[in-house]
Amino acid sequence: MTTPISIVTLGVENLERSRAFYEQGLGWSATPDSSDEIVFFDLPGAKLALYAYDDLAEETGLPSTRGLGFGGITLAQNYRTKAEVDQMMETARAAGALILTPPVDRHWGGYSGYFADPDGYPWEIAWGPSFVYNDDGTLRLTE
Repeated sequence: MTTPISIVTLGVENLERSRAFYEQGLGWSATPDSSDEIVFFDLPGAKLALYAYDDLAEETGLPSTRGLGFGGITLAQNYRTKAEVDQMMETARAAGALILTPPVDRHWGGYSGYFADPDGYPWEIAWGPSFVYNDDGTLRLTE
């Protein structure tokens, strides 16, 4: 693939609730190009978008199905220290996130935990010994 992923869009049940979770709960800032129909957040190298679940399903041509359980995808934020992982997990918990697994040392050498946002999307919050950050904040994996 020659073009990087530029936007990750999450289909959400209640756009106002989800926006409040990310803005007020996690402290992110929606971009000025956000509207009543879609909310954008700038991330290093990409955007995260929030969009009505049924509308997003309709656009894809896929049936709108909902349910509990693992959907085959996780989103991840990687941090420079284990302490930052713990701090972010506590911020998420205080914002109303469901802690799926608290941070623990992982078999791959890192430290991570998972929380679910208001729509059940699982976020991994992680630190790893091979995580190196470029000056622009993007992640580079080393061996």
